[in-house]
Amino acid sequence: MFAGIICHMKKFISLTEAEEELLVSYLTVKQVKKKEHLLRQGEVCRENYFILEGCFRLYLITSKGAEQVIQFGIENWWITEYHSYKSGLPSGFYLQAIESATVVALDRNVQEELFKKLPQLEKYFRLVLEKAYSAQLMRIHYIFNLTGEEQYRMMVDKYPEFVQRVPQYMLASFLGITPEFLSMLRAKK
Repeated sequence: MFAGIICHMKKFISLTEAEEELLVSYLTVKQVKKKEHLLRQGEVCRENYFILEGCFRLYLITSKGAEQVIQFGIENWWITEYHSYKSGLPSGFYLQAIESATVVALDRNVQEELFKKLPQLEKYFRLVLEKAYSAQLMRIHYIFNLTGEEQYRMMVDKYPEFVQRVPQYMLASFLGITPEFLSMLRAKK
């Protein structure tokens, strides 16, 4: 069950067999149903999730009542709401399974304890967060510099798995376009 997360970690850091066993003893596996929320606005985010199977979205509700997708996550990706996770403050976001999923949950307090016992995990999370932060900066760059159509074409080229797995209205929300415009773009090919 934990092979996926161990394999992912070993791409960034070294772990002995004993360290792997220690790490696994601190992790929890959760089954998540399609449309189930791991986090709702107003709740404190207490866990970081490594996706073994499934697809998730992190979103907010705008002042106009519309859902705005901020991030997607699929297999071998981490997903959480870091501001709430690190600060302990209530979240302004929702974290929801788009399809039935299996995740490894890492509790905030457990993570800190693991950092003391396995210091190389701090390096692992630093590298993972650097990669995620870079991706978010590129996304912001695309939002300000590409048209909705250009963003969609880039998404199709770089992340075809999302275009196939994510409902059209969620993809449109992520790209900042209407579902109708997205439908027109898909018809154009």
